[in-house]
Amino acid sequence: MALPNIVLIMTDEMRGDCMGFAGHPDVKTPYIDSLAAKGIYYPNAYSSCPTCVPARAILHTGLSQRSTGRVGYQDRVDWNYGCTMAGELAKAGYYTQCVGKMHVHPLRHYAGFHNVELHDGYLHEYRFPDVPGWENQLVADDYFHWLRSELGSEVDVTDTGMDCNGWTARPWPYAEKYHPTNWVAQRSIDFLRRRDPRQPFFLMASFVRPHAPYDAPQHYFDLYKDKDLKPPVYGDWDDRELLEKNGRIFNNITGPIDPELIRQQMIGYYACITHVDHQIGRILMAMTEQKLMDNTIFLFTSDHGEMLSDHCLDRKSVPYQGSIHIPMLISGPKDLLGRQGVIDDTLTELRDVMPTLLDIAGADIPKTLDGRSILHGHDRQWLHGEHVYGEKSHQFIVTKTDKYIWFSQTGEEQYFNLAEDPDETHNAIREEKYQERIAELRQHLIDTLAGCEEGYSDGKQLIVGCTPRDCLSNATLPNC
Repeated sequence: MALPNIVLIMTDEMRGDCMGFAGHPDVKTPYIDSLAAKGIYYPNAYSSCPTCVPARAILHTGLSQRSTGRVGYQDRVDWNYGCTMAGELAKAGYYTQCVGKMHVHPLRHYAGFHNVELHDGYLHEYRFPDVPGWENQLVADDYFHWLRSELGSEVDVTDTGMDCNGWTARPWPYAEKYHPTNWVAQRSIDFLRRRDPRQPFFLMASFVRPHAPYDAPQHYFDLYKDKDLKPPVYGDWDDRELLEKNGRIFNNITGPIDPELIRQQMIGYYACITHVDHQIGRILMAMTEQKLMDNTIFLFTSDHGEMLSDHCLDRKSVPYQGSIHIPMLISGPKDLLGRQGVIDDTLTELRDVMPTLLDIAGADIPKTLDGRSILHGHDRQWLHGEHVYGEKSHQFIVTKTDKYIWFSQTGEEQYFNLAEDPDETHNAIREEKYQERIAELRQHLIDTLAGCEEGYSDGKQLIVGCTPRDCLSNATLPNC
């Protein structure tokens, strides 16, 4: 039997609840919903280190954040991973192609892919004057090179006046075909035209949106601008003083204090999601025309979420559901998947993508991986996550039903019963009825961090005030 083709569709900063299939009351995602309806949907999917670089290291290696050595966000640290998702699929006989975001270092590092057509979105770090010319994003990024060859040397995605980490929103000013979302779809479709039809392929279509800037074409803003949108959720633990302090700063961790600006961000964010969804539809139609759907399996996910003013917070990095809960689904013919149109409650994470794709390919799964195939489910009971974030640096343990959070710099703890309080409106850390459960989850964290180089745990207790590190000592070592 011929090996199935594999298409990994990835978005950036897309919340796990922002799909029609997931029950969101406002966001419309007909093509993603179609994939979910014909596949396996995983509602308990998470990002254990929820920003772009550490999350993608996990995705490409099948390792936990502790094993990759990346437990916070830091650019321009070499990727030296010897065992990668694309590399192992290449060994299994696949031609491997990525179109869109990689966010690796150096920018043109292929991480095992045979070919990469790169667009990483706007990266401040790779535009600074001390960056070598060949590493400057305007040289190394294929989309920016193409955009300027089409529209002129001064054209940029920043022409809207919006920052890549800001909460402002406005429609794309140029023809839709020049939008980076359309570019990823178009170059993915062109790969289908150019591929060797005798060789199975692994295509990663990696979209930068709905990550800011929120700049979808006007049509997509129009879909949401007159809707009565579900407001952000708030809780009894929210830091409203921080919102008062930072809520007028366009790229801060709380988002805007002005309710109208919150609404504008939501409109722009949802517009970007539906725009990506329609471009996914273009890829699906191209594959249908080429009669590839009967022998192709899709996996759809994102690197992390977006708080979108929930709990007076914005962006990612924090340990709450808007930030760490991600979409995850596998779709394809039933004779390839074994099951179709089902919801699987497996507790899964980005580290599981690589072994899952290798399982789909019938390839050997390296024993060094921390992830597990979710094709037929598995029995993970809890998941450890973390992120370095200054005074808000944190560690968390999440399960299918609850979550324990420890802030390493202050010792503050939080506990949420997700089964009864999915929006995390009540911090139940002091409630007597949960103390035994909290102690159990805290012990998981104590055991996990015992002996870690930062000193967070001595195996008996958590130790407050240890110096966090974005990259551990093993982050710069080769991994095989």
